Amino acid sequence: MITSLLLFCGSRSGHDPAQAALATALGTLLAQRGVTLVYGGGGVGLMGLAARAALAGGGKVVGIIPQALMTAEIAQAGLSEMHVVATLHERKALMHARADAIIALPGSIGTLDELFESVTWRELGIHDKPIWLLGANDYWAPLTALMRHIADHGFAPPDLDRLCETLPDLAALSARLPPITACS
Repeated sequence: MITSLLLFCGSRSGHDPAQAALATALGTLLAQRGVTLVYGGGGVGLMGLAARAALAGGGKVVGIIPQALMTAEIAQAGLSEMHVVATLHERKALMHARADAIIALPGSIGTLDELFESVTWRELGIHDKPIWLLGANDYWAPLTALMRHIADHGFAPPDLDRLCETLPDLAALSARLPPITACS
């Protein structure tokens, strides 16, 4: 059962308001389902929107941020837990240790770094946590096409897509989370 979800996403909100709405809705959904949000600890961009929505809904939010990013990502105040670590490597290791599943919303190079490391670890058998991509307006379509291209050219197994599932909408994620209960 999924009790905690690791979120990778942008420290910017992007140009499409649908992505910001999705981040907010994700935070709200996690709070409703009693699923702890584990993320990078920043208070800006999509990550800040998701964290604040989860907190506003009474959810638990765990932030993990390297000391060097405390000002760049403007650490989110009021989290259930905030862990300040020395390096990005420590951040990723602790985030993975604290989560049962992984989801990526739109983001930039840092989001892709975290996502691909997670996919690589899953391929190597370091973890077997589900990894999901979620974005409005087919945000992830070019990435999934690239992953198919890599597999089609023999640089990855033909079933590479089994490592990372693209969800069509928030309802698809909702179906994978624990149901709402009176105790949640």
